Amino acid sequence: MTAVAYRRGSGDDMAPVLVFRQFRPGGVSAAPVHQTGGSAHTTAGHSAGQAGGTGFGRLGLPTGWPEAVLPPGAPDWEQSASAWLFDCCPSGYRAYPVLHRHPTVLARFAADFVEGRIRSNRRALARARSSSDDQPGPQTLDAATAMLEADERRLVRLRRAIALVEEALRGKVFIRRP
Repeated sequence: MTAVAYRRGSGDDMAPVLVFRQFRPGGVSAAPVHQTGGSAHTTAGHSAGQAGGTGFGRLGLPTGWPEAVLPPGAPDWEQSASAWLFDCCPSGYRAYPVLHRHPTVLARFAADFVEGRIRSNRRALARARSSSDDQPGPQTLDAATAMLEADERRLVRLRRAIALVEEALRGKVFIRRP
């Protein structure tokens, strides 16, 4: 688990507030922990992926925004985006300094990599469905087909999340419309 801390602005009569946001590997995020003075509390429902029927989460981020990535404009948000994008790519991509220096290039490579995985998954699914070879057995083929379908749904969500992060890295501002 990773914790990111940043100072939030304060009013004239308020002391600065230190905000912590915790991240778990794999994009599953714990509720952010807000530290004020000597007490800490969590904010329930503070997930960017929750939709309120408008296509936006509670933070004004579009539905599908990865929970492991800080909102655009937050301190270190580009570092959190790069770390998450590297997790979407083959591990060997971390060895190339150009991808560390240029997160938009990394986002494009991550999108291309995931798109290739979707195409490969669809080919495997088509082969499994058209297979007349009952070698592994019908129950095994049904289980393999279900697994490929579930993986395709996950990859499509990942492709959307990568596209959102890439747009934000390129300067797009997401605005909630009334």
